[in-house]
Amino acid sequence: MIREALLREHDRGGQSFFVTPRIKDLPDIEEFLRTRVPEIKYVVAHGQMAPGEVEERMSAFYDRKYDVLVSTTIVESGLDIPSANTLIVHRADRFGLAQLYQLRGRVGRSKTRAYAYLTTPEHGAITDTAEKRLKLLGDLDTLGAGFQLASHDLDIRGAGNLVGDEQSGHIREVGFELYQSMLEDAILVAKAEGMGAAPPREALSPVITVDAPILIPEDYVPDLPLRMALYRRLNDAGDRPALDAFAAEMIDRFGPLPPETANLIQLMEIKANAKAAGIAKLDVGTKGALVSFHGDQFANVPGLIAYVERLKGRARIRPDNKLSVSGDWVSTGARLNGALQLSKGLGKLAKQAG
Repeated sequence: MIREALLREHDRGGQSFFVTPRIKDLPDIEEFLRTRVPEIKYVVAHGQMAPGEVEERMSAFYDRKYDVLVSTTIVESGLDIPSANTLIVHRADRFGLAQLYQLRGRVGRSKTRAYAYLTTPEHGAITDTAEKRLKLLGDLDTLGAGFQLASHDLDIRGAGNLVGDEQSGHIREVGFELYQSMLEDAILVAKAEGMGAAPPREALSPVITVDAPILIPEDYVPDLPLRMALYRRLNDAGDRPALDAFAAEMIDRFGPLPPETANLIQLMEIKANAKAAGIAKLDVGTKGALVSFHGDQFANVPGLIAYVERLKGRARIRPDNKLSVSGDWVSTGARLNGALQLSKGLGKLAKQAG
């Protein structure tokens, strides 16, 4: 396959890159080219050569005196040769995701159709992380994919420690967004203690129970660490614009939302409204909903009484200060929509009290 790829590029008057991660692999590649592809002329360049020699060889390749440039990652960036439109990456599993993306960008810099071949050991197993990187690079084949690649790379490697010197992996234990939230809380506590004030009260986290499939399916986002990171990000999305932006990003990265994921995003909007309303628990079923307020108190009692009266018998305040709302919510969509309208209405009432 590699022979055919190099000869095809040679026959159409183009040039090729043959990139390896290690200098010690170069002799094997040279032997392959001499014995299997004797029709082409190649030149070797790597970082341990004298700068003048590297420049001389690169210039000769640029002037089209050679068909193939065999090199290490010195061609990763800053190289623009429109006539080179075939790339062979030897042992692609040894490269990082950003490196592979940069290398792939060395070809296809003109109107000519370009090809990139990423090779792995024929009989040796590669790591799960390397397999994820290669699959991801194969999927990201559209213009403007750099941001998506950076997002995936952050999910795979994990970010560095914002308050230390570790450059990768530390934040992956809890996720980038959760780490930021924890760091923000710690800073607020430290500031409060420094000023002699009481630490901030723990934020309200409503419990929403609804009989509906709510998840990010494995066949939609196969990578488990990435799914967990998306769950954490979704949990931190605090309002409708943030949820809409998250949904748009999901569609852009993974395709149309499955019904379960659309349900999940709608549930997070319900949870945001419940926070604003001071709801501690919201149980939703086929015949209505039961609302439990934080501390058994609602911020706008007169408004709540008026709200119950407007529903004309469909709602009542129980002796235990819980709000009961009846409804015919047989379908999943009806339950979620009913819970959304209920939480939105109570949230507006609570804000009127403020």
